Amino acid sequence: MGQEYRRTTATVSLINYHFVFCPRYRRKVLVKHVEARFKELVQELCVANDWLIVTLEVMPDHVHLFLNVLPTDSPADVMAKLKGATSRDLRKEFPHLTHLPSLWTRSYFVSTAGNVSSETIKRYVEEQKKRG
Repeated sequence: MGQEYRRTTATVSLINYHFVFCPRYRRKVLVKHVEARFKELVQELCVANDWLIVTLEVMPDHVHLFLNVLPTDSPADVMAKLKGATSRDLRKEFPHLTHLPSLWTRSYFVSTAGNVSSETIKRYVEEQKKRG
């Protein structure tokens, strides 16, 4: 897939976040029907929030999610919405998950990604003064 540029009123953006997060106690609960339903819920949330899934990989004990989001969406807000909604719905639909005090750990990994490196941007900005 190519890079998705987002246009909102007067802003064009390319904000991609790579998230990694795990079930509580790193339990291997994201299998079979739970995995399939989790993917459906993530897709529904992404449509509702205007996020684009670049890629989604679900392992039994962790998730990799690469999203393109709007500039108004912070990584903390994205994770709060995703973890909150998926935990609530999955625990309601799959009673065997209710033995965990919560489905997800409070922590997660996030990194930004784009087309160019920080060093390339730095060089570009530094060269602007010399061009004029």
